[in-house]
Amino acid sequence: MALAKCLNEGGRLWLYVGSVQTLEYVLTQELRRAQASAAKPLSAKQQHDRAKTLLKTFAADKQWLAALAGEGSVFDTLDPEDEQLLRCLDRFAPGSIKLLTRDEALLTNHGDRVISPDAYCQQPLVQPATGFVDLKTQQDALRPELERGIHRVLHHGQYILGPEVSELERRLADYTGAKHCITAASGTDALLIGLMALGIGPGDEVITTPFTFVATVEVIALVGATPVFVDIEPTTCNIDARLIEAKLSDHTKAILPVSLYGQPAEMDAINAIAARHGDIPVIEDAAQSFGADYKGRKSGNLSTLGCTSFFPSKPLGGYGDGGAIFTSDAELAQACREIRVHGQSARYIHGRIGIGGRMDSLQCAVVLANLGRFDQDIAQRQAVARRYHQSLADEDEARTKAHSCQASNQSPRGSQSQHANGNPNEPLGACAPLREPYRVLPWPAPDRHSVFAQYSLLVRERDTVQATLKAAGIPTAVHYPMPINQQPAYAHYCCPECTPVAAAVASHIMSLPMHPHLAAAEQARIVDAFKRACREAI
Repeated sequence: MALAKCLNEGGRLWLYVGSVQTLEYVLTQELRRAQASAAKPLSAKQQHDRAKTLLKTFAADKQWLAALAGEGSVFDTLDPEDEQLLRCLDRFAPGSIKLLTRDEALLTNHGDRVISPDAYCQQPLVQPATGFVDLKTQQDALRPELERGIHRVLHHGQYILGPEVSELERRLADYTGAKHCITAASGTDALLIGLMALGIGPGDEVITTPFTFVATVEVIALVGATPVFVDIEPTTCNIDARLIEAKLSDHTKAILPVSLYGQPAEMDAINAIAARHGDIPVIEDAAQSFGADYKGRKSGNLSTLGCTSFFPSKPLGGYGDGGAIFTSDAELAQACREIRVHGQSARYIHGRIGIGGRMDSLQCAVVLANLGRFDQDIAQRQAVARRYHQSLADEDEARTKAHSCQASNQSPRGSQSQHANGNPNEPLGACAPLREPYRVLPWPAPDRHSVFAQYSLLVRERDTVQATLKAAGIPTAVHYPMPINQQPAYAHYCCPECTPVAAAVASHIMSLPMHPHLAAAEQARIVDAFKRACREAI
């Protein structure tokens, strides 16, 4: 009963690896006692095999907790085995875990750290918390691989540019189809190294989007170049390729599109513009889109350079910072490798300016473990996104059609609502305020796939809806509340009026919980709460 209650409430059951022999011994002895009066008792081997089978079944839905070195020196304690179990609790946050036992001595002497099955069953029902992301469940599935990889690094001791780094670079290059992969200390460093490898600096301009995480633009400023902002598509929130050409100048030295929310930008159109104007280098910021497909090719390998991030919440993440650069240009790859080690081409020989931008071996070990089930995670993300879309889009489309009919009846024949980008068929611009309670973004086109780093949609009364969902225990986020050209540090580069669609989207965009392990029942609760919050807000 206690074990079932824990699992039903979204808890985790841990089995201590150091107790395997004890579990096997105790169960074997119990089977032997039970068989003592049997007409045809099992043999000792049969009892032993039966005990192992039962333990294997028992452990199937539980997590193994590794025994650590600090839990070995327990010989001066009254009960070494009990001491090991108590010490392993120290790894967890205080109050977040208890040892389940019927041992009277433990219950008497350590009542704040242990609990009996009966006492646990009498505790009030706990509603599992809804997470915006769920790294714990991911870690549960990967724990053996994670621990092996981390311990391997601890034992070989090559913490910088160890064998895990070259292995990860090889596997990522194979995954994307790029000829070269260069890991970096973060996604930000990957972008910075890419710009430096291209020789971009003061007096140069880089075309980019204002609707992104600040790092995209930050690196342009750090090399001394000027960001030139191009407005976004209201349907994808990616840079609007149709508007790029008008922003080119003799000073344009790169185009830096962002593949936002997990969906690649219109890279073919962007590359074609770059080619027409003197083969301008294109750098894809694929921090959110690694693993996505675009017309049969992988994000990260769609342009001159591609850069991604392994921040923990990304579709392919580590447990700290990390990033990577992809290219099929050998000279650029060599420049990137040198720049990430302070411009060093040989030991203590520095032929160019560089940075300390290496990804460490421990983080590479973590990403390697995650890479083993990455395609499965992508499929699960897409399934979660599809459920959101099917639950929300139908109602949204019905509302939109009804509103359009009403609007056409009130407008002169042939008149159309005007949008900031001049296209009346696109759903949001500065001159077209959001009238309905919420609006989903269109599903990706058939020739591309998103990895859904986020599931984002437009919400009219966003602040009110967020507050209502927070009160219901449902986290949300805003990616992003303000375009970069409105941020204090970057406002001098461009006026907000230059990018009206980005400004309009930023005032309504909101992201719902999204991760590969979001259960259908929990997702249905989120959708119901969201719809109710939207109705109550208007």
